[in-house]
Amino acid sequence: MTALSLTLSGAEVLLPNQGMTRADLPISDGIVQEDPAGRTIDLSGYLVMPGIIDLHGDGFERHIAPRRGAMKQMDEGILSVEAELAANGITTAVVAQFLSWEGGVRGPEFAGQVFDAIASVKDCLVTDLLPQLRFETHMLAEYPSLPERITDWQVPYVVFNDHLPHDRLAEGRKPPRLTGQALKAGRNPDAHFEMLLSMHARRDDVPAALDTLCTALAEQGVCMGSHDDATAQTRADWRARGAQIAEFPETLEAAEAARAAGDQVILGSPNVVRGGSHKGNVSALDLITMGLCDALASDYHYPSPRRAALMLAKSGLLDLATAWALVSSGPARVLGLQDRGTLAPGLRADMVILDARSHRVAATLAGGRVSFMSGDIAARFVG
Repeated sequence: MTALSLTLSGAEVLLPNQGMTRADLPISDGIVQEDPAGRTIDLSGYLVMPGIIDLHGDGFERHIAPRRGAMKQMDEGILSVEAELAANGITTAVVAQFLSWEGGVRGPEFAGQVFDAIASVKDCLVTDLLPQLRFETHMLAEYPSLPERITDWQVPYVVFNDHLPHDRLAEGRKPPRLTGQALKAGRNPDAHFEMLLSMHARRDDVPAALDTLCTALAEQGVCMGSHDDATAQTRADWRARGAQIAEFPETLEAAEAARAAGDQVILGSPNVVRGGSHKGNVSALDLITMGLCDALASDYHYPSPRRAALMLAKSGLLDLATAWALVSSGPARVLGLQDRGTLAPGLRADMVILDARSHRVAATLAGGRVSFMSGDIAARFVG
C-alpha cells in the first residue's frame, strides 16, 4: 500500500515544542520528513493537527450489530467502524469489546467474532485498530481458558470491570431492566437473575482468581487496566496486579491515588463535552484542572475527543497544544506507541486536517494514507 509523497504548505501546523506554527510539513513513505517531498499542496485556511489516538471506544456496537442477529458479515461492520473513526480524525483506535455476563453483543462468543473480524480485515484498513478486551471480573468460569483465548484473538490490551448490581443482589432484589437485559442475551429472565445471584455469591473467590489471571497475562506481555475505580484501595489492588492504567476513575480519591503512584489516568471526552458525568461521577473538567488526566478517550461517542480538546482550548482552561496532547501524544505514551502522537520528523504521518474557521474535519491521514477526505479540500489534493 503506497503512502503519499507531498509537502503540505500554508496551513497552521501543531508542531512539538512550537505550538501552532505556519510551516511546511513534508510527508513520504508514511512518515513525517525534514526535507521537502513530492508536490506541494496549498492548505492555507486549514489547521494540521496530530492524528487522534482513541484509547477506549465502544461506539462501534451499532455498526457490527444494529439489531440482534442483523449483522451476518462482521468484517463489513468493522469497515464501517473505520469510516466513522476516520471522519472524526481518529488515526489509531482501541476497539473496546466486552466479554460480559450481559450476553448478546457483549457475550464470549460474540467477542471472539469481533476479534477475528478485526484480524481478518486489518490489512485492508488505513486506520490502526487495536483490540481491547473488557472483561467482567465475576465470570469465574471464563478464567481458565482466557489467557489462551486472548493470545488467539491477538488482543494486546485487557481492562477489568465489574458491573454486577451488588447492592441489589445482596438484598435479593432484581436489578432494573433485568427482563430486557435477559431477553437480549437470549435467556429466561428468572434464569438470568439466578446467574447474577450465583456470581454475586462467589464474589470472595474473585480476588485470588484475578491475581492468578493477571500474572499469566503479564507474562504474555498484555497491557492491563481497570475501569471505574471508586477508591484509592481499589486502584492500589489493581496496581499490585500489574494493571497500571485507570480508565474513567469515578472519584477524586481514585484519580489522586492513581497519579500519586504514577499510574496513567484516562478520562472520557463525552464527560468534558457534556460538562459532567452522565452517571454523576467526578467531573472530567475538574480532574483536568487539577492535572489528573493523561489522556481523553471517546468512550461511547467518536466525535467527542476532537470536540473536547477544542473546547478545553477555547475555554482557556488549557492552551491548544496541551489540550490536543490529551488526544494525541498523551494516549501514545499510555500505550507505549513511540512512533506516533506528534508531527515530528521520523514519526508516522498521522494527522487530521481541520477547517480553520469551523474546526470540522476536512481530511484524515494515517501513515501517510488518506482515510477520510470531504468537500473543497479534495480539489487541492487532486488538482
